Amino acid sequence: MLLLISLIGCSRISERKEGMANRQLQPKPHDLKEILASGKLVALTDYSSSSYFLYKGVPMGFEYEVLQAFADHIGVELHMKPVSDMDDITEKLLEKEGDIIAANYTVTNQRKRDVRFTEPLLQTRQVLVQKLPEGWWNYTREELNDRLIRNPVKLVGKDVHVRRHSSFYTRLINLMDEVGGIINVKFAEGLGTEKLIEMVSEGQIEYTVADENVAVLNKVYHPNIDVKTALSFNQKVAWACRPSSRALTDTLNQWLTDFKKTEEFAVIHLKYFKARTQHKERVLSEYSSLRGGKISPYDDLIKAGAKTLGWDWKLLAALIYQESKFDAEAQAWTGAAGLMQLIPETAQRFNASDPYDPTQNIEAGVAYLQTIQSYWQDTLGNDSTVFLPFVMASYNVGLGHLLDAQRLAVKHEGDPSNWEHVAAFLALKSQPQYYRDEVVRHGYCRGSEPVNYVKNIMLMWEHYRNAPFSRSTARLILSHPAGHS
Repeated sequence: MLLLISLIGCSRISERKEGMANRQLQPKPHDLKEILASGKLVALTDYSSSSYFLYKGVPMGFEYEVLQAFADHIGVELHMKPVSDMDDITEKLLEKEGDIIAANYTVTNQRKRDVRFTEPLLQTRQVLVQKLPEGWWNYTREELNDRLIRNPVKLVGKDVHVRRHSSFYTRLINLMDEVGGIINVKFAEGLGTEKLIEMVSEGQIEYTVADENVAVLNKVYHPNIDVKTALSFNQKVAWACRPSSRALTDTLNQWLTDFKKTEEFAVIHLKYFKARTQHKERVLSEYSSLRGGKISPYDDLIKAGAKTLGWDWKLLAALIYQESKFDAEAQAWTGAAGLMQLIPETAQRFNASDPYDPTQNIEAGVAYLQTIQSYWQDTLGNDSTVFLPFVMASYNVGLGHLLDAQRLAVKHEGDPSNWEHVAAFLALKSQPQYYRDEVVRHGYCRGSEPVNYVKNIMLMWEHYRNAPFSRSTARLILSHPAGHS
């Protein structure tokens, strides 16, 4: 079920710029009107501790949370699309792979030629990231300053690793002119800022450059780095839209101007950039997609159950999160219990004598899902993209209400095998003219609940698939100081 898309970078800066210019001439619009019509806002982002990551099965990140507030404001779903190589992110925006860049993106004059920036979310400056000497805690401040680079002039002749198309590279080029010397800039192909900071901490490279807000955040879990040497004045961090997305940009600007004055924004900012101890716990947890690799304490049980169903295990994890938020002791007023919220009849039918036992609960829940899935496969065929929404909705609300919705769809000339058609009538089963219809056999239903149930699971599954649990290796390439690729 999992579709992997290969991200291919441009080989030369000149080709990249020419491609961008050509794409900007394409007449087909995709602005706010089209986003509202599709019901979906797609954000290109960086998988990092400040932008977007997972913790205990929940999507998090400063930019994610602010973007989610905006998506709620305009009434659309937010879809996060991490970019594996940040050097490609501008091109992907212009190729319409996303609607907005939200990735701690610094405003520069060079980038203004390609994108339309929003009002700034933050202001920060670029700093040098370097490793503190062994036993640094025994040094006086003066002794540390003597051992570290405090004057950018001393970077002449040093190796500094940055991304090829980053604002850090542009700053280093300008800095060479200012100090009258050559800095050995090395390109980090396919590596993000936080990975380079980690490599400095581990002694794999000597120096990199980062925005101060990100560098200070990373120092919480890399205490052996120094981030006090400034390399620039304050710069703006903003979101970026296509030049043609004028309505989207204007709406974002109006909303951001107001939202940044709210308590909600202050709390989000505090959560990621001020409450550093709590943020450290999130990032270093085994349930963090940045450092750990687990979604929940029950991953092994979920993987076994998913294998039985023939599902991607992350889809089953998303369903269990929707049911109980991975709380094995969860109990609903209806009597539903445990991770998969088994009602007593289902628990008894599938031999879960203790529904609060994670193993029994998941095995029984999976067995129940199997019976539902068998019915829908026999009815709709073996295309999982067709039958899966029916399976999940039936698990939530029962098979009978789905059959009612199918009959209503047929009566109104809809397609009973099309989830969107059936979901529309399922949602209408809360209205008398529909649940009293002669084709309806199971009466009233709060049909919007199973419809949203399926939608929420699919959105969470997307977040889980985004998580880079296995990181690919990347390369460091020595560049010419003049910056030619």
